[in-house]
Amino acid sequence: MLILLDRKMPGAAREKLATYGNIVEFATEGITYEAISGHPDIFFCPSPGGLIVAPNLPEEYFGILDQNSIHYHKGSIPVGREYPETARYNSLVTDKFIIQNPASSDPKILKLNAELEPIHTKQGYVRCNLIALSNETYITSDRGIEKSLKQRNLEVLFVDPTGVKLDGFKNGFFGGACGLFENTLFVCGSLKYSQEQAIIESFVGRAGVSIIELFDGQPVDVGNILFL
Repeated sequence: MLILLDRKMPGAAREKLATYGNIVEFATEGITYEAISGHPDIFFCPSPGGLIVAPNLPEEYFGILDQNSIHYHKGSIPVGREYPETARYNSLVTDKFIIQNPASSDPKILKLNAELEPIHTKQGYVRCNLIALSNETYITSDRGIEKSLKQRNLEVLFVDPTGVKLDGFKNGFFGGACGLFENTLFVCGSLKYSQEQAIIESFVGRAGVSIIELFDGQPVDVGNILFL
């Protein structure tokens, strides 16, 4: 299994993740702004219809995907420097729903998952702001996404993102500090730095998901941890 992660992830977190699979440190230059240049969720969109990848992903990463026999589809719109060009692949796609802002999302995401129900949001950075747990339960750090999901009678927990670090910004997003593999939620940091620790742990536990904290520090938005 490959684990795709931001090259700027704290070293202790990288070392712990390396015990679960083969890590691939991700970085780009000159495509988008520095704070998110190594964020997997800016360039990759996993979905039931297949992994969708930005067409201007650096060639070395296409090579890694090919070498590891990971099938993918190239998207139709390149990632750019500013929003909404930075949010083309930041949809979250489950077995039932495509959750996205259609105005900013690459159309191939919908095309490859046309049988799924769309849930539209004003927020373009959906995957940064949203975690899909088991049984269609969700954690989000965006009030608009929370409202859209609740309108579908889905169970969703709002988590204040102000305790999540992202260089150059007041804060990052909670979803961006996490990665889900099977029934395990990996967090790039410790929940003890959140006033909502007990609420998060209870909500995740009720979904049948365990939590692994990757290092003892304030959570860091690394643009998701992607398991391939």
